[in-house]
Amino acid sequence: MPRLKDLYRTEIVPTMMEEFNYRSVMEVPRLEKIVVNVGLGEALQNVKALDAAANDIAIITGQKPIITRAKKSIATFKLREGNPIGVKVTLRGNRMYDFLDRLCNVALPRQRDFRGVSPDAFDGRGNYTLGLREQLVWPEIDYDSIDKIRGMEVIIVTTARTDEEGRRLLQLLGMPFRRF
Repeated sequence: MPRLKDLYRTEIVPTMMEEFNYRSVMEVPRLEKIVVNVGLGEALQNVKALDAAANDIAIITGQKPIITRAKKSIATFKLREGNPIGVKVTLRGNRMYDFLDRLCNVALPRQRDFRGVSPDAFDGRGNYTLGLREQLVWPEIDYDSIDKIRGMEVIIVTTARTDEEGRRLLQLLGMPFRRF
């Protein structure tokens, strides 16, 4: 069992039940899924960019990504409906907990001038979105093998009803929020 999953069951559930006065263990917010997304505008000109990004995401997450396609045509971006424009992976279960553990304890602290992530990037329903500027913060990525530095978006979906509950859950799971 992943370390964070064990921590959640043994320490986080009792702590949150006490703090938020939940009557049942099932009321306690939990992680539902983590979506890792890389948008590639350059994929329209450079088809190899899609393969390189898909390979990077597969190495980072341990799961094969799916290719996302444009939903609408936008003439100013020379974009047609159905063109491949990104890759994404949805992580659930043990892989999700392992990924979050590595994100909080390995990748984020490796960023330049890292002082913590913004505590305000919640969507109003307890879900958190985090942007990383480069894939090099992951130790699995070999610096010499990448063709271009690409950012990625990490969306952490929880069952929390409010941002306050979601923030506390992620804080207890080890998310390094910035102090003001």
